[in-house]
Amino acid sequence: MIAIIAKQIIKKEALDQYQALVTELVEKSRQEEGNVSYCNVQDREDERIRIFLEVWKDQEAIDIHGATEHFTRIIPQLGELFDGEEDVRLYDVKV
Repeated sequence: MIAIIAKQIIKKEALDQYQALVTELVEKSRQEEGNVSYCNVQDREDERIRIFLEVWKDQEAIDIHGATEHFTRIIPQLGELFDGEEDVRLYDVKV
């Protein structure tokens, strides 16, 4: 399995728009065949800091996810709401 952690800082004025897009993205991504877990979390001290925590069965599942209609439509919209660069890292799940 492969875990993805994607950290974003959202523009304060865009938080509501971000949340609406994320809600749809999470709901649809959880329904994908190779998805093990998919959620978006908010920092307890700074509401602008958000992190996607994802676990996928394998690289093929990630590749399929990256080509879905919801991903290709929503991710560019989210990118416009970031205050700085997104930090995305992939990890091999060991246990």
